[in-house]
Amino acid sequence: MDPIIRIDHVSFSYGEASARALDDVTLSVSPGDFLGIIGPSGAGKTTLASAMSGAIPHHYTGPLFGSVLVDGKDTCAVTLTDISQVVGSVLQDIDTQMVASVVEDEMLFGLENFGVPHSQIEERVIDALETVGIADLRERDIATLSGGQKQKVAIAAILALRPRVLVLDEPTAALDPASSRMVFETLRSINRELGVTVVIIEQKVALLSEYASRIAVMQGGRIALEGTPSEVFSHSAELRSIGVDSPRVTRISNSLAARGLIEAGEPCLNVREASLLIQNLCKASSPAPRAAATAGADRAIATAHATAGADRAAADAPAAASAARSTIASPGECGMAESPRRPAVKPGASPVVRLRDVTYTYPGGGASVRHLNLEVYPGEFVGLVGQNGAGKTTATKLVNGLLKPSSGTIEVAGLDTRTARTSQIARHAATLFQNPDHQICRDTVLDEVAFGLELGGVDAETARERARAVAEDFGLPLGEAPFSLSRGQRQMVALASVVVLEPELVILDEPTSGLDYRECMTVMETVRRMADRGSAVIMVCHDMEVVSDFAERLVVMADGEIAAAGPTHDLFADESLMKRASMRPPQVVELANELAHTVSPRFLGLYEVLDVVSCTEELVLHG
Repeated sequence: MDPIIRIDHVSFSYGEASARALDDVTLSVSPGDFLGIIGPSGAGKTTLASAMSGAIPHHYTGPLFGSVLVDGKDTCAVTLTDISQVVGSVLQDIDTQMVASVVEDEMLFGLENFGVPHSQIEERVIDALETVGIADLRERDIATLSGGQKQKVAIAAILALRPRVLVLDEPTAALDPASSRMVFETLRSINRELGVTVVIIEQKVALLSEYASRIAVMQGGRIALEGTPSEVFSHSAELRSIGVDSPRVTRISNSLAARGLIEAGEPCLNVREASLLIQNLCKASSPAPRAAATAGADRAIATAHATAGADRAAADAPAAASAARSTIASPGECGMAESPRRPAVKPGASPVVRLRDVTYTYPGGGASVRHLNLEVYPGEFVGLVGQNGAGKTTATKLVNGLLKPSSGTIEVAGLDTRTARTSQIARHAATLFQNPDHQICRDTVLDEVAFGLELGGVDAETARERARAVAEDFGLPLGEAPFSLSRGQRQMVALASVVVLEPELVILDEPTSGLDYRECMTVMETVRRMADRGSAVIMVCHDMEVVSDFAERLVVMADGEIAAAGPTHDLFADESLMKRASMRPPQVVELANELAHTVSPRFLGLYEVLDVVSCTEELVLHG
């Protein structure tokens, strides 16, 4: 079957830039593929998507070498409208793609502009909305929708045009785990039932490993690795050197191979596979622990893939079995930030933040928060989690004074937010917003990082000296314009402008959104150091792995209320709480809970890759 998209030795530079955003890229996408594209920031992922969609060369100009064929036609020889009949695109920032205020009008816009006959429009609108499961949203104002619902509207609007290929650029970056999975389930349905080819750029490797039939890894404008999820994630050490994470359960199976407990081979790609692997490995460890365990593990891997692999594309298994056997994961598989927990808050310390029976309702109705009670102490790292629309961002805006409570009181560093000016609160509490573009306003990175200090009365020379040190620690280009940088780098600029203030309270709203693995670690280790130095940290985050690694205390919100607050891993292990909040715990916690019931209670309470691997090894070798 001829590829629907063929990229042949393509190189591209933006404008007069000397650096190549794409460097001799060759890639084929076959009809019916579900291709995931991963890689660090600046690797060329978005540029590759632009080449596939025809935005290069018709929107972005610059030296272009090689050829891109869409449905057999060279994108340089046909119009962007012609390409759009085949390839539909969903952008990273979904709000910039919306052109109407009502869902129905958004659907109609593309259909009318593409000249679809009026007799077909109604049928197409109904089919597209029903396909993605949002027929009930047809009359809704887009501004009232959650992030996940907006993503579905964007996908439906493109589907109504009936493209043969759908290209999406990080569609789940700002979504909670439940909404992210909802989007992927929609894409799987479209791919399987309608035969639409899906190409998706994504940082959430656990989801890609479960849903994609093929994955391409980009580095420095080139394709560094390509294959099935099993083939690609068997190279965990190489991926980490590139700056790409692997699913936690993949780290577990690769680490077991590195310790000689199983043969190197197809890694586990989800919790079910890892659970079956360890169950069979432990059962096979008696009476002859090592020999039987190794044989049993091989059978376990085969069983796990045969049982759980049915949900992945049929192309996954055959090629992976031979190619993946060649790579043994490095001994360093076990950990991202798996360091000892910091000491508890000092006894007798006064809280930096205190919320007492706080309620807030937006004018005209809509989302609200009710009866919030919370105290956060100096040096404490608190994760604020819950599904989209649970009230997390509203809670942070109440704390930093952007919103005033309808009832109840909030104190920040001793200031009553009802009466204190926002500028007064800002001297004690620094906020990193979800979208960094909403707080960047200066011409250079150095000026941006120094700006907050200057507003606070620090002289320009001292402010720039402190800003330079922080920006260099983040590896940021001091003289560059912030908006010339990638979204991930802009996020780093915004965070650097918060870090340099050395505030008593740091409020982070999705600080890792849009960041690659290496940037994520830089950001989170920086925030942890701030907590170590005494700043209280409140972090809204949808990445449960990051929350598990860094937050000592968890505040779970559901339906505008605090459903529970307590030690992070105690709450993650509470299945009823996770269900109420429409959340899934991190992979390791979910796996450990299952193994505690099926293998040994020793797994109960484990939350790190290293802990699960060590416990498994102990059970296999010593029973």
